[in-house]
Amino acid sequence: MGKAKSPRRVADNEALAVGTQIRGSAQKLNLVAELIRGKKVEEALNILSFSKKAMARDASKVLASAVANAENNHDLDVDALVVAEASVGKSITMKRFHTRGRGKSTRILKPFSKLRIVVREQEEA
Repeated sequence: MGKAKSPRRVADNEALAVGTQIRGSAQKLNLVAELIRGKKVEEALNILSFSKKAMARDASKVLASAVANAENNHDLDVDALVVAEASVGKSITMKRFHTRGRGKSTRILKPFSKLRIVVREQEEA
């Protein structure tokens, strides 16, 4: 008598991967996510591998995980995958302090972000 299986959060022809603790602001990560939205997976991986943005490496890892989930868990064709969704959100923020003159200190915020990538199998027309 275990608990019931939770329903899928995406459609049958889709696969999902989430990066929850990506170091950097959501605004900077969203600039990278904009580069790959709506592109074919192979093209998106090429864009991320040649991007000068530091966040592109983390986004590439999440995209590769989504492709692996599609292939191994959902039996989708890797060559027909398209990045259907790439959404970015805020995660935790580490608080640090920096000592200043006259015995004062200032706060340093080190943000983390979340990246959710959904890949969809597209029928070739």
